[in-house]
Amino acid sequence: MAVAVMGTMLVGCDSGSEKASPTSPSRTTAPVSPQPGKSPRPGKSPQPGKPVDKVEKKAPNGLTPVFERAPTAASKTVALTFDADMTADQGPRAARGERFDNPALIASLRKLNVPSTVFMTGRWAEEYPDQAKSIGSDPLFEVANHSYSHYAFKSPCYGLPVVGNNDMRADVDRAFDAFKKAGVRNVVPYFRFPGGCYNDAALRAIAPAKVTAVQWDVVSGDAFATNADAVAEQVLAGVRPGSLVVMHCTRSAAPVTEQAVRRIVPELRERGYRFVKVSDLMRR
Repeated sequence: MAVAVMGTMLVGCDSGSEKASPTSPSRTTAPVSPQPGKSPRPGKSPQPGKPVDKVEKKAPNGLTPVFERAPTAASKTVALTFDADMTADQGPRAARGERFDNPALIASLRKLNVPSTVFMTGRWAEEYPDQAKSIGSDPLFEVANHSYSHYAFKSPCYGLPVVGNNDMRADVDRAFDAFKKAGVRNVVPYFRFPGGCYNDAALRAIAPAKVTAVQWDVVSGDAFATNADAVAEQVLAGVRPGSLVVMHCTRSAAPVTEQAVRRIVPELRERGYRFVKVSDLMRR
């Protein structure tokens, strides 16, 4: 049962949308190898590789701005992002030996010299403070906010528990506090909604935190995938100049990500792509 719950959470995180549709179908929690080039994302967000007209959406009426990818005229740059997911109530599972980290993935990114942005939950930083500090002290990486609890900021959202509107800002702040306590230094003012689910109420609630909400245009399909080549093919089929890819840094729930990255990186470099952090992509 625990694995099924985590499956819902991670599949939701990997298939979230700009504004997740309330009629989105439920997700299976069984491992399913993604089809290359196919995106499971519901809602109005663009499919992987489909151009987005603006670098950053405006923030009318005090809403948090949203960034999805660089302009279509961007050079051949791509940002790989990794969600370090752990929900507030998963401590007992970690105590029983379930691993929500992925040291091998971080080691491979270092070996391949891939600048990356890690969207970390505050609970993950508390569980793995040494790793959080190491990632956040390495200039190759930047750490962004993925909430403290990994609870949804909009309902429904793939079975995730929901944060109340009045608690959303506090949840964001609590994650930043957890980073500070762990000694994470390279923190950027970006936020990724758990599950990718949000609405205007959520954008308004977190606006005082002065963050930019970061989504994506390429879904890797790595959550619970068992076929690294299928994950790699899906990313390779979706990437365009200025793309932003969502992947995971959670060993138990995304077990083939590191293997997929070892194929994705050299193949994209052969195509002339250069890897950048989200902060660099925003400046394109």
